[in-house]
Amino acid sequence: MREDLVRMRRHLHAHPEASFAEHATAAFVIEQLRAVGVELRDGVAGTGIVALVRGEAASSDHCFALRADLDALPIQEQGDRPYVSRNAGWMHACGHDAHTAMVLGAARLLRDLRAQWSGKVLLVFQPGEERIPGGASLMLKAGALDDPRPTGIIGQHVTPELGTGTIGFHEGPFMASSDELFITVIGRGGHAARPDALIDPIGIAAHLLLALREEFTGMHPDADKLLAFGRVIADGATNVVPDEVHIAGTLRAFDEEVREKVHRWLPERAQAIARVHGGDCRVEVRKGYPVLVNDPGLSRRMRAVASELLGPGGVIDVDRRMGSEDFAFYTHAMPGCFMRLGTGNTTKGISTGLHTATFDIDEDALPIGCAMLTAGALSELAE
Repeated sequence: MREDLVRMRRHLHAHPEASFAEHATAAFVIEQLRAVGVELRDGVAGTGIVALVRGEAASSDHCFALRADLDALPIQEQGDRPYVSRNAGWMHACGHDAHTAMVLGAARLLRDLRAQWSGKVLLVFQPGEERIPGGASLMLKAGALDDPRPTGIIGQHVTPELGTGTIGFHEGPFMASSDELFITVIGRGGHAARPDALIDPIGIAAHLLLALREEFTGMHPDADKLLAFGRVIADGATNVVPDEVHIAGTLRAFDEEVREKVHRWLPERAQAIARVHGGDCRVEVRKGYPVLVNDPGLSRRMRAVASELLGPGGVIDVDRRMGSEDFAFYTHAMPGCFMRLGTGNTTKGISTGLHTATFDIDEDALPIGCAMLTAGALSELAE
């Protein structure tokens, strides 16, 4: 199936689309699923698709799910590969094209092997993984995984740090929660030569940033967490102090209780710091993705499947990551296992990181990922 997997992946790679606007991508997925002859429902949570493959070996209501994501990133691709992005400013720099191709491949394998297994496999093609509120949350709200209800779900993420021929596993909390922070520091602007008439929001913002980082570090010292600010806008001039400073950042945590405590602490503390210096502030916390928790039992069973496919040397222990993934929503609704599929190959010059303009994968990994998804589902149904 390698040729078909490469064909599908390259088509998707050449036609990336924005989160929640994956219309051509969804149309391509529907076309491929109909060619295989499986049941499907489209238009779920916008551009999402749910397909169902039924085994015929015996009657069974047991259902298991596989997940793919459809959206791309706002990155201008660099390079001269024949499948380079044709949509200016957009690129599959996170491997969702590969994820989708591999689940499409699994649909075909499962359909071809249907006489040998019983139960049902639900194929979830979701929109908007890259953008809050996350397509996974919307698929769940739309009831995409309610009828039939899977007993578990697995997904994969391409990983250039791991070599082709390997799959990485981690039990328990694996990827951090992710929330967006927006702080507006309010002062009184004016001419820089009249400090007596000002309440300087830039000075307040400087105190605020340093104090929040220091105090946050001291909170729950045993918990892995992160508070970082990536944008500070003070739209004044060399001699003009603005009225406001706008700050944006991110909050990450591996513990939902810690996360919720910070949500309550941050607005109160930020406002208190601003008022001590004569100003004020507004804080908005946009709740994003929860902690991704890999079910220990399901993860161990998937490790066994991977070992059978690749040999013990193909199974890698990976550390948890401060990055986030909306697959996390599924893991809070049912047992889930999110795996890291090795797609790096330094011999071929394929090692660029995710979310970069030169990102690519070793396409020899596509059959491995497709086989892992298929074998994982069949193993769970056999259980």
